Amino acid sequence: MMLEPAPTVAQLLAFYLEAGVDCALMDEPVNRLLDEDIGLHAPAEAAPKRPPLTGMPTPAPRPAPTRTEVAPDVAVAAAREAARTAPTLDALRGMLEAFDGCALKGTATRLVFADGNPQARIMFVGEAPGRDEDIEGLPFVGRSGKLLDLMLKAIGLDRTSVYIANVIPWRPPGNRTPTPQETQICLPFIQRQIELVNPDILVTLGNPSTQTLLQTRDGIMKSRGRWADYDTGTRKIRAIATFHPAYLLRSPSYKRLTWMDLRSVAKALETAT
Repeated sequence: MMLEPAPTVAQLLAFYLEAGVDCALMDEPVNRLLDEDIGLHAPAEAAPKRPPLTGMPTPAPRPAPTRTEVAPDVAVAAAREAARTAPTLDALRGMLEAFDGCALKGTATRLVFADGNPQARIMFVGEAPGRDEDIEGLPFVGRSGKLLDLMLKAIGLDRTSVYIANVIPWRPPGNRTPTPQETQICLPFIQRQIELVNPDILVTLGNPSTQTLLQTRDGIMKSRGRWADYDTGTRKIRAIATFHPAYLLRSPSYKRLTWMDLRSVAKALETAT
């Protein structure tokens, strides 16, 4: 029987990248199989030796320590209470930095809160940060961010005249889709963020943010370009959905429809002046 050759380092790295493992969470490797009494970073030789076999049964090994996770309903309730009491955007950011109810915080490099002008009349909201955003701590700074900048420029705007955020402020591992539980836990924070910015126009980018914030089950193909009301509880904000820049990079034929949506946004800004 012929044995397959061992993969090269380049092949292993390519495999991990394809699986979504594209960044390190810690500077040093951690052996999570070590006994909890000797610490996570203890060398293997420091582990206590097993007693020699005798007539007595060997005690069963203790399970590896696990991280205590907050129940989803408890996390949602905590998020609602924290977001409700945030008087300013800075306070809201501080609450998110201290919030431990979402497991995504433990796998992300940093919080991706927002970018742009907090006094802007228009706010854009996407779904979640990607790899580049996770590294820099700002939303839309990768390839999709550059396309968003071009989209803004096309209607006479830039990042100094808009406010940009995401429904989820932490990058999901491997850029996977956030789970419904993760979305519900983070939802109170983006809702409060929108309320504090208090824009005249809200633009949701892509299907997930549109369905989450505008409370619709329609897909982006049907919901884009249609004006709706986003109710903060104190006022109604005009809202419109369009395609996410990342989707346009994969499907450039939809840029024409996005241009129509942007023209509608520009017209709404002019009439609301």
